[in-house]
Amino acid sequence: MSRRVSLSDVGRGATPRSPSPLVRGGNRGRPGGTAYPRGVAGLTVLTTLRIIGVCGCRSSSVQIGMSPDRDLPAKDSLITMRTFVASAKSADCRWHVIDANGQVLGRVATLASKLLQGKHKPIYTPFIDTGDHVVVINAGQVKLTGRKEDQKLYRRHSGYEGGLREERATVVRKRQPIRLVEEAVRGMLPKTKMGSAMYRKLKVYAGSDHPHAAQQPRTIEVA
Repeated sequence: MSRRVSLSDVGRGATPRSPSPLVRGGNRGRPGGTAYPRGVAGLTVLTTLRIIGVCGCRSSSVQIGMSPDRDLPAKDSLITMRTFVASAKSADCRWHVIDANGQVLGRVATLASKLLQGKHKPIYTPFIDTGDHVVVINAGQVKLTGRKEDQKLYRRHSGYEGGLREERATVVRKRQPIRLVEEAVRGMLPKTKMGSAMYRKLKVYAGSDHPHAAQQPRTIEVA
């Protein structure tokens, strides 16, 4: 008759407790040998390692040190787990409208970037484009805090030597007001091809009119 010992006890160097005298088994006569009760030839350590399948893989069970008279566990006792991974085709892309009239530029940009990346969805996946389309209206009336209206600089380069151009936020608002929102949102998106695809879903208009009424966009309030 064999005595069962858990792997945690064996790892700590524990020995079976028994009132009977102990003898050295295995390394008999050597220091540090494992102690067994008298009349026991050795230990049988039973453990089960369960390999849980992910993404639909079948789970399997492996037994170490199993005695010959022990049966395999029933198939019903095995655990099977599956992990859901979103795809670009299965993502439900919706349309949202953000009114930037009197709103702080940073608040509008953070809300728009969150919707474009799909972080408001429970199926958000960093490497899959699960974001929605965003329409920003009244970009010309967006608010800049502090002295950014006079101090904030917008730079662009023509690609030629000495082609760097700088403009104040006041000049940009008069000449091209949608650029205020577009550059703020673009800086919050990933700098990858997927980030460029997210940015193309952004539609910014200086006024209150937009040609996306057929998509039935939902109005989102800026917190």
